[in-house]
Amino acid sequence: MHGRDYAGVPYRPARMPVEQSLATAARLREQMWQRRTVRAFSTDPVPEQLVLDAISVASTAPSGAHQQPWTFVLVSDPQVRAHIREAAEAEEHEAYAGRLGEQWLSALRPLGTDEHKPHLTDAPHLVVVFEQRYFLGPDGSSHKHYYVNESVGIAVGMLLTALHLSGLAALTHTPSPMRFLSEVLNRPHNEKAFAVIPIGYPAPDAEVPDLVRKSLDQVLVRV
Repeated sequence: MHGRDYAGVPYRPARMPVEQSLATAARLREQMWQRRTVRAFSTDPVPEQLVLDAISVASTAPSGAHQQPWTFVLVSDPQVRAHIREAAEAEEHEAYAGRLGEQWLSALRPLGTDEHKPHLTDAPHLVVVFEQRYFLGPDGSSHKHYYVNESVGIAVGMLLTALHLSGLAALTHTPSPMRFLSEVLNRPHNEKAFAVIPIGYPAPDAEVPDLVRKSLDQVLVRV
């Protein structure tokens, strides 16, 4: 809120009938169980409005003290995406050559990932999410943000959900380190790259790992 006084407004949403609520929840569960992370993208164009609407959904996420500490940079220019890929692959080469450490590399091997990142140029859109570590006022003053990682993480989750429900595929890519993204995209010093998200349609020959998700009983504790 950055110094604004609290002001309440009425909140009276219509209550959904129980039968409709149960049907909606079941349909959403079925749709989201079909979501998969995709690394092979079609180069077919994607209407920009689909991505803009998904970002708009993500920006409704809750955040610490309602500070909304996120910036979504939409990158559609092929030359900029190529620049990002070149820089990311340079970092990933070092990472897969040993910088990640054997424990992390062994965890990645079953997923078939490596230093080559064609998704950064094949997918027609990238959304680079930045976390705002602090707020910059018009006068240059700064104000600390709270629960930044948690807030941005929730927003990214909502972004992925919105993209999937719109019929699109996405990948959460976190090259390490990601400082080059601030330079390539000319972001201010209060922002730090959080994730790169390629967005598009799966390639016709796309494959995903044969994974098994934990069941509800494995992740749920009732008290």
